[in-house]
Amino acid sequence: MAFVGPIVSVLLGMILGTIAGFFGGRVDNLIMRLVDLMYAFPALLLIILMMAFFRSTFAQSSPGTFAYTVNKIDAAFGGMFFIFVGIGLTSWQNMARLARGQTLSIRAREYVTAAESIGMKQSMIIMRHVLPNIIGPLIVAETLAIPSYILTEAFLSFIGLGVNRPVPSWGSMISEGAQGIKTYPNQAIFPALALALIMFAFNFLGDGLRDAVDPRMRGVE
Repeated sequence: MAFVGPIVSVLLGMILGTIAGFFGGRVDNLIMRLVDLMYAFPALLLIILMMAFFRSTFAQSSPGTFAYTVNKIDAAFGGMFFIFVGIGLTSWQNMARLARGQTLSIRAREYVTAAESIGMKQSMIIMRHVLPNIIGPLIVAETLAIPSYILTEAFLSFIGLGVNRPVPSWGSMISEGAQGIKTYPNQAIFPALALALIMFAFNFLGDGLRDAVDPRMRGVE
């Protein structure tokens, strides 16, 4: 969850944001309105609805159909494939806006203007001049968002929409431990502590990457 979710978010957000910032005009307006539309829906509620739809619809599919194949892929991943899809489709908006802003800044640089003046194709300009200069801030920002993906998966497993049993998940462990917390509190406390520690670890990783990419941020809260 800490790696597949960010990869999907970065790829989708970077592609759409770069296209919007580089071409501008109607393309930019269309993509940004799509981003605004996605922001209008609560992300967690949308993921819950998507998970409920996937689990109920795809589980009743007939052999040989696309839905049946996707359901088999989800089963092979222990129930995490649909979680990847849900988080990936609802977490790219921030990446798209950040990529658009970075692209607008790079688009106005002299070397981009020089590349256009010598007749370089727009696709080559994006690949050689835009993407290498915006990928750093995007990776740092997405690293700081990893704890939210982990927490989302834990919450889905807590309410029974996460991984399939017997695949382990801290969310399902906390849910099971909460039923007997008066007698055996350790069964809920230890998974909760492990979840908190891994979220703190990725927060520190994001801060470290931010300091490494931008030395001016060192020591700045």
